Amino acid sequence: MPKTAKALLQLPPATAAAIEKLGADLAVARLRRKESLKTWAKRMGVSVPTLQRLEAGDPGVGIGIVATALWLINRDGELGNLAAPEHDQGAIEMEVRAAVELGRARAQASADARTRAKKN
Repeated sequence: MPKTAKALLQLPPATAAAIEKLGADLAVARLRRKESLKTWAKRMGVSVPTLQRLEAGDPGVGIGIVATALWLINRDGELGNLAAPEHDQGAIEMEVRAAVELGRARAQASADARTRAKKN
């Protein structure tokens, strides 16, 4: 089994549901613009079956194709912020925990130094 297929099988259910919703939302955006599958696929530079897979929420559709679909509806601007470090809550929490631990270690070192100074 290819690595990609295995990764797709391990998608968390909420993530798979979000991809399906994105595909459905992209289909609605196309339909609201009264564009056919054939015309929209041509504008995206993909085949009709690929566009159908995208709109069906197939997680195997390439990110470049998703980005192009978002561009067509003027929603590609947010792509640069999706994984921006300033929005990475998990990393921020890790840094805060490390800072708290450093603070505790420094406070303990200061307390130990004061205790040693009193003994001398």
